[in-house]
Amino acid sequence: MGKRLKQQRRGKGTPTYKAKSHRFKTITKYRQEKEEVEAEIKDIINDPSRTSLIMEIQYETGEKGYLPAPEGAQVGEKIKTGYKAKPELHNITSLQNIPEGYPVYNIENTPGDGGKIARSSGALSWVTAKEKGQIQVTLPSKRIKIFHPKCRATIGKAAGGGRTKKPILKAGKQYHKKKARGQKFPTVRGVKMAAVDHPFGGKEHHGAVTKKGKTGSPGQHAGSFGASRTGRKKGKKKK
Repeated sequence: MGKRLKQQRRGKGTPTYKAKSHRFKTITKYRQEKEEVEAEIKDIINDPSRTSLIMEIQYETGEKGYLPAPEGAQVGEKIKTGYKAKPELHNITSLQNIPEGYPVYNIENTPGDGGKIARSSGALSWVTAKEKGQIQVTLPSKRIKIFHPKCRATIGKAAGGGRTKKPILKAGKQYHKKKARGQKFPTVRGVKMAAVDHPFGGKEHHGAVTKKGKTGSPGQHAGSFGASRTGRKKGKKKK
């Protein structure tokens, strides 16, 4: 009998697969706005739980918050936050106030959720069009998404751009990078294993014969599961 699959072992939550969340700094989200307020950047922090730097800000009301830092932010800089704040660099305001062509990041998916989209290092989106009741934004993936006008965003670009261009010169760097977030490294493909260790192992019969349901046990999730369709898409025949 072979060993259990990786997805079966991960489900148990052993220390091997746990993220070191006790080292994570804090939660980053927009405050629940009541009125436009001014805030000062108190510190720039490197958080192992995320790829971009975060900034500690002190609101003029006395509250303290943490948000993904924009490119070029400095300690002591004053920013404004509010649904009707001026659309200036590093300010936080609603998409309806931001002119077309402005760069934004840390966008709310729904009004008041605190920021969900384009938060990683170097993330940059663009407000491309405005229509009645909806704002069109081009995301970093080049996908165009429609947002509610009251969704908030930060004007500028997320700090830490160019991170992915720095080469990982040795396996130890990749190991520690994965370890910080509880990701397993190195990854061995199932087809390179022995037949007793994985359903894809051995020299033949790679992959599941039929697609598996989404409710199946983790051991069944080797291959296509919950797929709407399988197989190669055939093009239309030319007349």
